[in-house]
Amino acid sequence: MKFPSPVPLPWLSDLIEARLVGDKQNMATGINEIHRVEQGDLVFVDHPKYYRKCLDSEASFIIINQEVECPEGKALLICKNPFEAYLKIVRHFRPFEPAKSMISATAQIGEGTYIYPGAFIGHHVSIGKNCLIHPNVSILDHCVIGNHVTIQAGTVIGSDAFYYNTKKDRPVWYKKMESCGLVVVEDYVEIGANCTIDRGVSNKTFIGSGTKLDNLVHIGHDTMIGKNCLLAGQVGIAGAAEIGDGVILWGQVGVSKTLRIGDNAVLYAQSGVHASLEGNQTYFGSPAEPAKEKMKELVWVKRIPEIWKKITQKEGPHSGS
Repeated sequence: MKFPSPVPLPWLSDLIEARLVGDKQNMATGINEIHRVEQGDLVFVDHPKYYRKCLDSEASFIIINQEVECPEGKALLICKNPFEAYLKIVRHFRPFEPAKSMISATAQIGEGTYIYPGAFIGHHVSIGKNCLIHPNVSILDHCVIGNHVTIQAGTVIGSDAFYYNTKKDRPVWYKKMESCGLVVVEDYVEIGANCTIDRGVSNKTFIGSGTKLDNLVHIGHDTMIGKNCLLAGQVGIAGAAEIGDGVILWGQVGVSKTLRIGDNAVLYAQSGVHASLEGNQTYFGSPAEPAKEKMKELVWVKRIPEIWKKITQKEGPHSGS
């Protein structure tokens, strides 16, 4: 999430009741998750396992719960609970805005776009030209839809990320990281019925131009989908995955989080992707492997009873005595 304008660090430290160490004269331009962080951003960390990753990242400012050596040119905001500090910043810059109508007065709707009765368009949404938004579609706050986009009935764009801060030393183990990101859908995208596309936690979920989604597709937070992809029914993609251009995922393919599928890869139905895959290949199975190799493997699996029968007949009833 980018702030409306750069924010002085002393003001931020007062807001979250933190002690400021390091470069106190600089200005923060936004708050972000570590997988999407940029220069000028704030990031928070509350576990020693991730201190080094945050300190060495592009983040200019780190909200942290221990005093550590501050990298040159950066600043630390030291406080007891960095997660609660993150929530306080999000709630300040993205406060809850109740809806007063089905189409917010702050939404921008392009020429030639038709919105069916029953669709909901949230605050600060931008929809381009010549789009078709079917009944019971929900496009939630701050999302951006390009030109010539079709969204079928029942789809939700911009729902909260499935993302939690986990601490097992408190009564509620999983506390929600409130989402302040958005969804960006480029031109000529078609989205089927009853799809769910989560907003970024603090950045964006992105669908590239020309991509087509079938019904009942789920896209997790901060996922980046390239141009001219095809996603068939019941495909599910977890958070922060990267899908290259021209990728085809057939029905019920499942993609795990924070991995990459290269350009023009094809995954046959019901494949499970647990690790990054190179582009320009066809894959099958769970875990997904090159399809030709997987098909050979299945042939040999089917032959196991036949092979076992031959082995037992050859050894005879008294073998091993």
